[in-house]
Amino acid sequence: MGIPKLILACGAGAAVHASSTSSGANPIRKVVTMLQMMQKKVEAEGEKEKELFDKFMCYCKNSGGDLAKGIADSEDKVSELPSAIEEAEASLKQLKDDLKKAQTDRAAAKAAIAEATAIREKEAATFASESGDLKTNIAAVKKAVGALEAGAKGSFLQTQAAQVLMALVQSDDKLDDEDRHDLTSFLSGGDGDGYAPQSGAITGILKQMGDTMAATLADITATEKASLKTFDELVKAKTAEIDACTAAIEDKMKRIGDLGVKIVGMKEDLSDAEESLVEDKKYLAELEKGCATKEKEWAERCKMRQEEILALADTIKILNDDDALELFKKTLPGASSLLQLQVNQKNIKAQVLSMLQTLKANNKGDRRRLDLIMLALHGKKVGFEKVIKLIDDMVALLKTEQQDDEDKKEYCEMQFDQADDKKKALERTEGKLTAAIEDAKETIATLTDEIKALGEGITELDKSVAEATANRKEENSDFKTLYASDAAAKELLEFAKNRLNKFYNPKLYKPDNAFAQVHAHDAPPPPPETFGAYSKKSEEGGGVIAMIDTLIKELDTEMTEAETEEKLAQEEYEELMADSAEKRAADTKSLADKESQKGDLESELVTLGDEHKATVKELMATEKYIGNLHGECDWLLQYFDVRKEARTGEIDALGKAKAVLNGADFSLVQTRSTKFLMRA
Repeated sequence: MGIPKLILACGAGAAVHASSTSSGANPIRKVVTMLQMMQKKVEAEGEKEKELFDKFMCYCKNSGGDLAKGIADSEDKVSELPSAIEEAEASLKQLKDDLKKAQTDRAAAKAAIAEATAIREKEAATFASESGDLKTNIAAVKKAVGALEAGAKGSFLQTQAAQVLMALVQSDDKLDDEDRHDLTSFLSGGDGDGYAPQSGAITGILKQMGDTMAATLADITATEKASLKTFDELVKAKTAEIDACTAAIEDKMKRIGDLGVKIVGMKEDLSDAEESLVEDKKYLAELEKGCATKEKEWAERCKMRQEEILALADTIKILNDDDALELFKKTLPGASSLLQLQVNQKNIKAQVLSMLQTLKANNKGDRRRLDLIMLALHGKKVGFEKVIKLIDDMVALLKTEQQDDEDKKEYCEMQFDQADDKKKALERTEGKLTAAIEDAKETIATLTDEIKALGEGITELDKSVAEATANRKEENSDFKTLYASDAAAKELLEFAKNRLNKFYNPKLYKPDNAFAQVHAHDAPPPPPETFGAYSKKSEEGGGVIAMIDTLIKELDTEMTEAETEEKLAQEEYEELMADSAEKRAADTKSLADKESQKGDLESELVTLGDEHKATVKELMATEKYIGNLHGECDWLLQYFDVRKEARTGEIDALGKAKAVLNGADFSLVQTRSTKFLMRA
């Protein structure tokens, strides 16, 4: 503000003036010198204030530019984000539709495989049954042909193949009646009547039957291979389709999740941008208003300073003119007369008025009070007591303003400290929350992989259990079939042995109605009588019986081994089931625990996200508050010392004016004012 320097200049000029009058020099020259010093000081103060004003306007420009850029960015977001959100939501809906279609396609492919598998199993079972029967029949025919060609008809008729061939002949509707009769007669020749059809005809019929069955077996085998190939190709194609659908489902589910998070983020960005836009526009308007006001004040201040400089320059020009100096020499001839004029009451008023005028020119804020003091001094009847009281009141006001500045400075410094501490705490909290969110996301990803692995493991375990169960059922079914077949074969051999004993060893024959009942329907009709009595082949019959005993023992051994293997397989299966059940229970519990943990972490992640968002908003609000605090306090803090120094100078100047007024007595004023001015 420059007021104390002006007052000191006034005091110094008065002191020089008093000294010059005492020495007899022209006092006007000293006045001109004092005015020139005042002019330089006003210009210097103007340059200093210009520098401060430029800094303030630079702040306005930078802050306004940043705010304008922020507003433009927010407006771009507000205009662009709705369409982006709408587009993302449309993409999300399309992804969900695509996901549903992929799931439907995968389910259809799995159903197609299941249906094809069921049909394939049925076809395979039919083929196995038919091919087994054909192979058995073909083998029986081959044995019959071989026996006929080797002349071993009698031994063949005692074999199981003969029984099989008999059943085939009776059930084959492709044979004509004559061929069926010949074959039946041939296969019934074991009763000992000696009848035998022509071997060549029988052999031909049998070979024809064998060729027909072989051709049929080849046809159904080719059909089975073609059906199996078609099934494999279908399964391969559907499996590839399932894999593709599964990959598409996983990809779309991931994209749906990512897109959902992105949409939420864009909506939050839109809300934040709208709030920021309103706040930034409001703050920019306030900033522009404040800067415009300051710019207007600066223009008025520059105008006032130019007027002051012009007044000083004009005064110097007037007083410094040669003619004026000559005139003053004539009108102001000596120092004693000037001193006497200065020490009277009029000069005291003039001196104080001059000091107050200078103070007024440099202090627009208190011009009203200074005008009041100057008005009181201009009065002819007013005493100095009233003026002194006005000066005291103004000094008190200046001290109050200084105290207000100090209180405001203390408040600003305290608020800056508190806001900075809060900002640092919020930044630390935001960092911790960010780290916690990243840790939670990483843990959720790990749990997702573990849950997926556990689910796949449980599925594979269930599949293995199902396969083991199916294998166990198949093995048990095979065991039962084998055991039943062996038992039936053993019973049949025992029946055949007993039948031979009835013929060759009647003492060993065991009448058994059970045998008769079981096989009565298989007994061929009695052969016609053609020859005489038959000679028994006891030795050959004994050999056959021994062979039958060997076969029965082999069947007993096979049945015992099958029972043992079945028991061991069942024990291993039960142990596998127990271990699988235990592992499935443990994996299911672990899966439930991990899913629960994942759910808790996802809830915690939402909470952390809300806390992080709230912390970021609070941090932004704190930064904004700090910015507002800078706008409110920076000017005061920057110019506090200057204002304090200026105010101190004002108080000092008013004190000196008061001192001059207190020395209204001629001698007192002469003594005190001279000493006071010399000190100043």
